[in-house]
Amino acid sequence: MHIFLWGVLPYIAFVLLVAGTVWRYRYDKFGWTTRSSQVYESRLLNIASPAFHYGILFVLVGHLMGLFVPESWTNAVGLKERAYHLLSLYGGTAAGVLAVAGIALLLYRRRTNTPVFRATTRNDKLMYAVLLAAVIMGMWAKLSNSSPSSGYNYRETIAPWARSMFTLRPDISAMEGVPLTYRIHAVIGLTLIALVPFTRLIHMFSAPVQYLFRPYVVYRSRGAGELGRRKERRGWEKVDS
Repeated sequence: MHIFLWGVLPYIAFVLLVAGTVWRYRYDKFGWTTRSSQVYESRLLNIASPAFHYGILFVLVGHLMGLFVPESWTNAVGLKERAYHLLSLYGGTAAGVLAVAGIALLLYRRRTNTPVFRATTRNDKLMYAVLLAAVIMGMWAKLSNSSPSSGYNYRETIAPWARSMFTLRPDISAMEGVPLTYRIHAVIGLTLIALVPFTRLIHMFSAPVQYLFRPYVVYRSRGAGELGRRKERRGWEKVDS
């Protein structure tokens, strides 16, 4: 089981992520969407959606930095372990709380708004459950193994294991002795990665990057002479021939 969890499961999750995304793009382009329910209710959505998206973005950045930026690199730029620990503890907790609050509001909105609830699929319910479990377990792992003065340094164990995945030589021995809460969080996280292509989370790969490189859209106003040629009228009124 130790070999499967830390030497096999990550590759299964990665293959499902890549293959599922390619399959979804080729055969389900019209389903590549968040299936927005804003038309049914927008007041609460305007609060919950930004809270969730900003929170989960900060959580993602924190994970990428903690797992894939070696400790020697952060030490070289002056971010020592003590400072990094406090940043991870307080910054990560704040990001997690923001993400959980956003998810909670989104779930409340879906449960209390009948049209939104009817538009919720079993796939959505599974996605929300795994996503919420991943964030809460991550916060629990961090808070139960840390204090303001010290804490478990996952950059010496979990981070090397995560980076070893990309060398195709997984260092499963690095996960020995890792606190149970961190291991549960890692398994839930891998499950979430595998589910991404098959849920509405797929829209994270649809960031409008091309918008930055599109041609300018030029708007021209009418001249003063053109404005006075005919009487203004509503767009839906019949035009005299």
